[in-house]
Parts: sequence; structure tokens; C-alpha cells
Amino acid sequence: MAGRLAAVRERIADAARAAGRDHTGITLITVTKTWPAEDVRLLAGLGVRDVGENQDQQASAKAAACAGLAPALSWHFIGQLQSNKAPSVARYADMVHSVDRASLVSALGKAAERAGRAERELRCLIQVSLDGTAGRGGAHPDEVLRLAALIAGRPGLTVAGVMAVAPPQEPAGEAFARLRPVRERLLGEHPGAVVMSAGMSGDLEAAIAAGATHVRVGSAILGHRPPAPLPH
Repeated sequence: MAGRLAAVRERIADAARAAGRDHTGITLITVTKTWPAEDVRLLAGLGVRDVGENQDQQASAKAAACAGLAPALSWHFIGQLQSNKAPSVARYADMVHSVDRASLVSALGKAAERAGRAERELRCLIQVSLDGTAGRGGAHPDEVLRLAALIAGRPGLTVAGVMAVAPPQEPAGEAFARLRPVRERLLGEHPGAVVMSAGMSGDLEAAIAAGATHVRVGSAILGHRPPAPLPH
């Protein structure tokens, strides 16, 4: 695991160098979905500070099991989120990457208020659909500013930026290039929304070339061995 983590960090540094960027401005989120809390603790010992999860049931259990690592560890919810899971996510997540509809903004806003997050606001990324495919999640680019205004109007929430997943049927670089103007329009109205979450194990270089500030990497670090039972 240490060797794979080092290799991914080197890929990030190389991609940043090729793009004329400083690699220290790029955050690696290690995606630990299906892997146990013990692996999260091992990763923390290797210097990992940002962990991504895509299912609340697993994420909430692991966050509780790793509570002793707080506040050094930040939890990122990266999967599609049902509104009824918002109260749980608002208790442990530092950032939600998949906000793509008004009803979810409302649910997260109510949950953040109940969780007392007035001082430690829940950072929200607006997931942008880059191909309009139903079922993959993501708001139409034309909806981003409206959703950002809704987020900004809710106590306990803050607009942190945008997130996208490259469609599988086209080169990732072309897809991520379409995210850049969406991000720029958002920054024009919300200067603090600096996060661009894009890129995974197979396309992080293309994402960094397009300006990604956060990349979400799972298999390139944790490998493909059968996952251990959860949530030990």
C-alpha cells in the first residue's frame, strides 16, 4: 500500500509539473469504499489526510471507528446521495462532492443546522454532468449558478466548488475541458468556490491538466484484492 500510494503521489507531481502547476495545490483523496476502517488507519499512518466514501452506511461506520484520528482526517462523501441520508452525512463529512439538485441542498441545509454546523460549515461541491446521461448524477451546467445560490443561502453550508466524472465514451481531457468554463462562471459569483474535484485512478493526469484541485483515487492505491469485511 505504501508503494502504491507513493506511486500515485509521484503521478500527481509529474502531472502538475507537466501542466506548469505546483503539486502542493492538489489534494489527493484516497477512496476507501468497500475497504475496512483498519485500512483507513493504515493510510493515516502513511500520511493520508483526506478519505473518500460513496455510501453513507459504510462511511458513517468507518468515521465512527476512526474518530480517534480526528481532526487530522477529513471525510469526503463522493457518491450519489439520497436526501434521506443527509442527516447522517452532515454529522461526519467535511465535504460533499455530489450536490446536484435543489431538494438535496434543502435536505443538507436542514441537516447541517440540526448538526450545529454554523461554525464548521459543510462544504458543498456541485456535481456537473458532462454528458447529460441519466442515472450518473450531476446537474446540467446551466443549473450550477442556481444551485450555488441555494447553497449560499443556507446556514451551515458553503459553496466550495464543482465536481465531475469523465464520461467513459470520450477522452477524459475533452470532458474535463468542458468543466473549466463552468468553474470559471461559478468563481465569478462565488470567489471562494475554488475546488475542482475531478480525476480518478485512470484519468488523474487529464484532470490535473484541466485544473483539478482534488483527485479521487481508489484502486491505484488500495489495489484489487477482495475487500475485507466491514466496518472493522
